[in-house]
Formats: sequence, C-alpha cells, structure tokens
Amino acid sequence: MTAAIADDSIDDLQVRRNVLRLAAAQALTGANASVIFATGSIIGATLAPGMEFATLPISIYVLGLACGTLPTGMISRAFGRRTAFVIGAACGALCGVVAAIAILQASFALFCVATFLGGLYASVAMSYRFAAADGASVAYRPKAISWVMAGGVFAGVLGPQLVQWTMDIWPPYLFAASFVAQAIIALIAMAILLGVDAPRPAATDLAAGRPLMEIARQPRFIAAALCGMVAYTIMNFMMTSAPLAMKFCGLTLSDSNFGIQWHVVAMYGPSFFTGALIARFGAARVVAVGLVLEATAAGIGLSGISAMHFWAALIVVGLGWNFGFVGASAMVVETHWPQERNKVQAFNDFLVFGMMAMGSFSSGHLLASYGWSTVNLVVFPPLALALVVLGLTAFANRRARTA
Repeated sequence: MTAAIADDSIDDLQVRRNVLRLAAAQALTGANASVIFATGSIIGATLAPGMEFATLPISIYVLGLACGTLPTGMISRAFGRRTAFVIGAACGALCGVVAAIAILQASFALFCVATFLGGLYASVAMSYRFAAADGASVAYRPKAISWVMAGGVFAGVLGPQLVQWTMDIWPPYLFAASFVAQAIIALIAMAILLGVDAPRPAATDLAAGRPLMEIARQPRFIAAALCGMVAYTIMNFMMTSAPLAMKFCGLTLSDSNFGIQWHVVAMYGPSFFTGALIARFGAARVVAVGLVLEATAAGIGLSGISAMHFWAALIVVGLGWNFGFVGASAMVVETHWPQERNKVQAFNDFLVFGMMAMGSFSSGHLLASYGWSTVNLVVFPPLALALVVLGLTAFANRRARTA
C-alpha cells in the first residue's frame, strides 16, 4: 500500500493540535461511559422485572455502540468527522437527561433508551482514535492513536468520582444527579470537538478506493478485526458483570466504584507508551501481550472473590484491553488507503462492537445463572482462537517477506 503523499513531506503539527483536542474529548466521553458502567447494572437490578435483566441496560449501551458505527462512518464520509462528533455529543447529553428522568419515574424501559443513546455517543467517540491518525506520518500514526486513547486516564478518575460525589445528592433518587452531571460533561465535550480540524472529504475521495470486501479479505485485516473483537468483548464481558458480582459477594458500592475507577485508568494509562511499543516491537506482538493479559485477568477472577481479587482482575483486564485494542487499531490503519479510511474503520468497529454486544447480552444471564467463576471461564476459548489467528498471520507475513 502506498500513501497518497510522500511520508517525508507530511507536517504533523496540525495533527498534534487535533490529538490534544481529541484526547480531551476522549477523557470527557470516557467519563460518561464510566458513569454508565459503574451504575448501569445496579440501577438495572433496582428497576428490572427480574435479576436476570440487571445487566440489560449495559448490554443495550453496547448495542447502541454497535448500531452507531456504520452511520458514524457514513456521516463522516459525507459531511466530515466533525459533524459526526457533534451529533455524537448531542446523543451523550440526551443520554444523561433521559437517564435522570428514567430514575425519577422508576422506568426500566426508559433507562434502557438512555443507555442506548449513550452507546451511540460512544460509537462516535471510538472514531476519535482514527481521526487522530488522519493526515499523520506513518511514524506518528500509532502514537496519535495511543495519545488520544490516553485521554481515558482522566475519564477513569472523573467518571467514578463523579458517581461518588453526586449519587446521593437527589434523595431518594440514587444516581439521578450523576446523570445530570453526565449531560453537562457531554456538552463540554461538544464545545471542544467543534475546534477539531476535520474537513469534509474531497468529492474525488468519495468514489475512490477498493471495494470493502476486497480490503476485508486481507489476512492482516481479518487478524486485526478478530483481535479487536476478542480484546474488547472479553474486557466488556468482565467489566459488565463485576459490579453486580461484587454486590452478590457482599462488597460495598464504594468497593465497586473503586474497582471501576482503577479499571478505566488501567485501560487508558498505558496509552502514554503503547504507541512507542508498537513502533518498537510491531502491532502484532503488542496485541499478543494484551490477549495474554486478559487471560491472566480471568485467572485472577477464578482465584477468589475478595475485593482485592476483583480489583486486580479489573486492572489486569484493563491493561490487556489497551494493548489488544490499540494494537489491533494500528493494524487496521495499515490495511487501507487514505481515501478508504472511513468505510474500512467503520466496518471494523461494526464487527468489534457487534460481537461485543452479543457478549454483553449473555453476561447477565451467565452471572445470574452460573456465577462469577463461569463468567471468567468462558473467556479462554476466544482468546486462544485470536492468538492462533494472529500467530498464523504473522508467520505468513514473515514467509512472504523472505520469499
């Protein structure tokens, strides 16, 4: 694949400005997601008609994430990424308002509508990482992706603390004020995103490029998409179940908030150096480390049910997600031409979050019916499959280079 412009002629200065704005927006968007993950299953257990539906609001959030990926790509392709970003932030503000109303009215269905809107917001936010790489030099692309993801470190602190500070402000409506604050944060993110330089694609680019299925048949794209799917699904599977599992095990809401806070920090903290690791060792090796870390997290989850076991499992699965997902994203960027980026990136995210949605819908049933140990056991087969496919692809690439 050859770039449209010689790499040595690219000036990364404007890209760096975009990265700063996108990292700030990532922090605020991630805080919104943290509020949903920290409270969703607990609110669900209060409002749902049965305990087996307790994690449904989070699963609906993931469904919204999956449903929003292809429209995000189409809007970005037709009108530019900035338009998609603003629409996404508007969905985030609506999420907070609708969720607060749902809590006030004790409406489980309305709360699920709110989390769906939150998922649409998150689906747009997932394209921030690819937007950061637009126009960047080859050397700077993985760093741009990882620096935007690093904005989530702030989200890991802000989101759970926001819940802690606001959950009791509006008695007896637990968490209602948390979602009002979430809506305000989404509006702040919108203001930041308005300053991102993301012009509408040129008319010539809209018709250019290869057919999507031709790109998707590349072994490297298949490996990248599969690893991204597995890395994200496993992380979400464990994170969705953990707060409710901690409640079942007699742990406190503060214990749960603390675990989610450090889980999100672990998800995004490594992004300060993940890009450098990818540049040094290659994306495939970084992905492999991430998948192994996720398997390690499941092993920790199987070893005990104390607060420390839950916290350690959540932290390690967060680290594994970062290496696996950022590495897989860097692999995707290597498989398409610049004019193909919107459709290929949206298709990749549709695969990732579609699989994540299916996993999320099953997590509540598994936890309610079989317990936390089963949730941890089922993660091993998909991790093994992803590692095998990644290894076979790397082996084939080495053979092709030496042939």
